[in-house]
Amino acid sequence: MPHTTIEKSFCTTREAAILLGVSVGTVQLWVESGLLQAWKTAGGHRRVLRDSVDGLLRKKPAVPVQPAPPVVTPSNARRMRVLVVEDDPSLLRLYSAQIARWPLATDVSLIDNAINALLHMGRGGPDLLISDLHMPGMDGFSMLRALHRAPEMAYTKVVVVTGLDANDVKSRGGVPPGVEVLAKPIPFARLLSIAQDASHRLAQAPQSH
Repeated sequence: MPHTTIEKSFCTTREAAILLGVSVGTVQLWVESGLLQAWKTAGGHRRVLRDSVDGLLRKKPAVPVQPAPPVVTPSNARRMRVLVVEDDPSLLRLYSAQIARWPLATDVSLIDNAINALLHMGRGGPDLLISDLHMPGMDGFSMLRALHRAPEMAYTKVVVVTGLDANDVKSRGGVPPGVEVLAKPIPFARLLSIAQDASHRLAQAPQSH
């Protein structure tokens, strides 16, 4: 009789973390936020539905953008990581062009949906996250709630740039504490000021970050 391999329909949180390339803590947070579907055994152990893990893995990978031109910085300083999440391709191009002109040493990634952004950040939080709120599929509200307690985001400055007015944002549950909300059209002067503050904090932070 030929040997038959039966694929499990579920996996442990550690197995899910290995498959997704993120920490176990991040998987647990994604389960709590509803991004991953799971249940608990009688012994209190989480089992994650393999279909929900595979659903994330099937998403298109994030597309990195070429970093900004080199800027003279102290030899022990590293480039500031900036992540922009926006579903409008023309606005992503605008972000890329404007950030490239900043007088800061930056590595910029542009991502057009919240799922890919979560996977990207699950492997290590950026120094500055700029996100839209109104996006197809998972919106920015859900993404920010999933990220709120993620350990990878402990040192990340989060900014929302949205076309929604204050009442719309409030009616949809608002954003987590500490997130600055800016109105479209994109206020690049304010974003540069925020980035400069983040860069200063980065310079003062332990090098292990």
